[in-house]
Amino acid sequence: MDDYDVIVVGGGPGGATVAGLTAAEGHRVLLLDKDRFPRYQIGESLLPATIHGICAMLGLRDEIEQAGFVRKRGGTFKWGASAEPWTFSFAASDRMAGPTSYAYQVERARFDALMLDGARRLGAEVRQEHRALGTIRAGDRIGGVRYTDDTGHEQVAMARFVVDASGHGSRLHHDVGGSREYSPHFRNLALFGYFEGGDRMPSPNAGNILCVSFPDGWFWYIPLSDSLTSVGAVVTHESADRVQGDPGAAYASLIEDCPLISEFLRTARRATDPPYDRLRVRKDYSYDRTVLWSPGMVLVGDAACFIDPVFSSGVHLATYSALLAARSINSTLSGVADENRCFAEFEARYRREFALFRDFLLTFYEQDTDKGDYFRHARQLTDHHGTADEAFADLVGGVSSQDFSGTMFGDVLAEGAQLQLRGLLGDAAGDEPPMFPGGLVPTADGRRWQVPDA
Repeated sequence: MDDYDVIVVGGGPGGATVAGLTAAEGHRVLLLDKDRFPRYQIGESLLPATIHGICAMLGLRDEIEQAGFVRKRGGTFKWGASAEPWTFSFAASDRMAGPTSYAYQVERARFDALMLDGARRLGAEVRQEHRALGTIRAGDRIGGVRYTDDTGHEQVAMARFVVDASGHGSRLHHDVGGSREYSPHFRNLALFGYFEGGDRMPSPNAGNILCVSFPDGWFWYIPLSDSLTSVGAVVTHESADRVQGDPGAAYASLIEDCPLISEFLRTARRATDPPYDRLRVRKDYSYDRTVLWSPGMVLVGDAACFIDPVFSSGVHLATYSALLAARSINSTLSGVADENRCFAEFEARYRREFALFRDFLLTFYEQDTDKGDYFRHARQLTDHHGTADEAFADLVGGVSSQDFSGTMFGDVLAEGAQLQLRGLLGDAAGDEPPMFPGGLVPTADGRRWQVPDA
């Protein structure tokens, strides 16, 4: 039996983030993952707040910059009532203009391996091909994990905190209590694969994600290199029977029904090299949980919640929730504040960010509106004081603004914008106000909470 301060289950971006940021504080951290990296994962389109904020805090920004991933300056949509495609740019936001006005389209096998190696360098003990079986109770709290090691033997490790970052297929998330609730609004199914030789949009938007609606749903088109493209069809619950039977025939039929995607793929061929040679299906993937933490245990990333992929929020929400969890664990272990107060801050910030994407998507899926309506709704939803296109870029870039309690705090930056400033400027980014009345604020290095000055 081994004793740790923190056990993290899952080595994806969320798990690597919380493991790295707690190990960097000197805590003894064990990270378990059932796979051996590099391994395949979906969720390839990232947001600026992840790259320029959290990855910078982990010391990975330069390494990611040098990895050769496709640069993403925004997104292009053929959506709603607009007959022609329209584009938004991260640079439309003055909070992302200049050195932070882009993200990346990444092959997750490579990106996740970079993040896992970063957590190891920061001091986390990483064990691959170790599968978590369940948690262990120690009195009134979760106090450890049962797992099988890479030889198939069952082991036990104990810790002050257990973090479930094991994704939508988590075996552990029930142990915090509560239930997983699937969205009645986003009961979709995704069928996705990869092509070699697909077309690109004209520069400077060649690296953008392209999202195209069609009668049965919408397509994503994500350039992962000069030749490799991730292509996914998201179909509504009512149209899901089209995917039954032969997935290959269904995939080809869906592409044929979407003229713009069909045109982009006119000279392309399906990828034949693993892991990109397979068609994959994911269904009923939009959900939330009634409980996100309990004494000794916290859920981050897809183990906690996931929303529709149209705005590429998956890795953003995973790494953002992991940062919030790391701050709460570090603060509790150091005695800055008690566990309840630290994790109340975690939950309030996490649920707010998730709700922004969810509530905006409810309107975005109304296909009888146009670009201007979407932009105006983003401004209304976030209480943005700038232009409508700035509000849209802020929201889908993960750096939205919000006016809390009328005039109490004024125009407060969302965590994503502050993360980018902290990633670029470090301690010089200065203090930020509390996000909620009576709430906590991050320390200068972003790794812990502190009680704000009066």
